[in-house]
Amino acid sequence: MSEDPLAKQPPEGENPYPQQPPPPSYGGEQGPPGAPAYGQPNAGYGQPNAGYGQVGAPTGPFYISAFGGEQGPLELGQLAQMAVAGTLKGDTMVRTGENPNWFPAKQVPGLYSDKDWLTALLLSVLVGGFGVDRFYLGYTGLGILKLVTCGGAGIWAIIDLVLIAMRKLPDANGRPLA
Repeated sequence: MSEDPLAKQPPEGENPYPQQPPPPSYGGEQGPPGAPAYGQPNAGYGQPNAGYGQVGAPTGPFYISAFGGEQGPLELGQLAQMAVAGTLKGDTMVRTGENPNWFPAKQVPGLYSDKDWLTALLLSVLVGGFGVDRFYLGYTGLGILKLVTCGGAGIWAIIDLVLIAMRKLPDANGRPLA
């Protein structure tokens, strides 16, 4: 006959699986003191380093190369207004007050959209009737509406194609396409 497994249960209120200390590591402490255990991530794992994304981000007064000379000093807000109005193009050369090197205006963070104009135009030509161009630009609600109406029976798709081709349709954040 076999033994009854219920007869070996611990008394009520006592943990049937008591905690045991972890086994000592083989060979003592491994790695330098303060280092994480083997296989464990370092402190702050997955977090960007301090200043991540800000390395080399231009700040301060800006100067624009125009008509063989330079205009300025201009603040970031003024540059953003000029970009939205269309008077500042993405390939206009800009420099900061502290750096004599010129760079395109579309490299200034937050000035232009991270969406590309040519990509939006190609999407509008090829699959604009399905609203993919609106999804790409961040207009999810309008993209769904355009998908359900088959591009507004084609009329909405043509209007969006013209707006994107003329660079009159910004992204969902209101920034002009780069």
